[in-house]
Amino acid sequence: MIPWLGLRDPFPPVEEALVEPNGLLAAGGDLSTERLLDAYGRGIFPWFSDEDPVLWWSPDPRMVLFVSEIHLSRTLRRAMRGGGFTVTLDRAFQAVMDGCAEPRRDQDGTWISGDMLTAYTALARLGFAHSVEVWQDGELAGGVYGVAIGRMFYGESMFSRRTNASKVALAYLARQLEDWSFEMIDCQMSTDHLASLGAREIPRAEFLQRISRATGLPPVPSPWTLDGDLMLDL
Repeated sequence: MIPWLGLRDPFPPVEEALVEPNGLLAAGGDLSTERLLDAYGRGIFPWFSDEDPVLWWSPDPRMVLFVSEIHLSRTLRRAMRGGGFTVTLDRAFQAVMDGCAEPRRDQDGTWISGDMLTAYTALARLGFAHSVEVWQDGELAGGVYGVAIGRMFYGESMFSRRTNASKVALAYLARQLEDWSFEMIDCQMSTDHLASLGAREIPRAEFLQRISRATGLPPVPSPWTLDGDLMLDL
């Protein structure tokens, strides 16, 4: 059994999360800015579908991408050099979330509900949520969004409407975060796609130690802007 959170109830210790399903910690509560920032600072994130209550997770191990370890394949490097992509930061946050919420061939629906859109758009207005936009021929081709606290970035979702667009977004994000002295991107759950880009699992205890340090560092002022010479060494 997992606890049901009232609006003012604190999260239980993450060590009490279930083993199966991995990381399920609690249900209930809300998606207020205060609740979300408290959750991320504790290594907890919301993930649920429309028919479910709010579900909170803290899996062990935790999938992360150390920004210095991102793997850029030759195909991806060619796409970044000659694919006709333009990359921006914090120009179209809601459009990126909308893109991430679009139905996918391998999914029946989306976990990015209207309540999630409202909650994370509010975080973006306050400078805690950020987006990477990849444009091609003047249209939004892909992107990534997530939450930043101090010098820790918690990746939430990515999407592609053109081949390699989401990978381009993640590559630019990792390089920019490395330039700003971020250590890693939280990827939450393990997938083959993320592993192919260099992400790997670490124990939850190590993850919590690292985010404790990173979230205490001064944040990058919002809105974020991309350094123009990030990819000169491709």
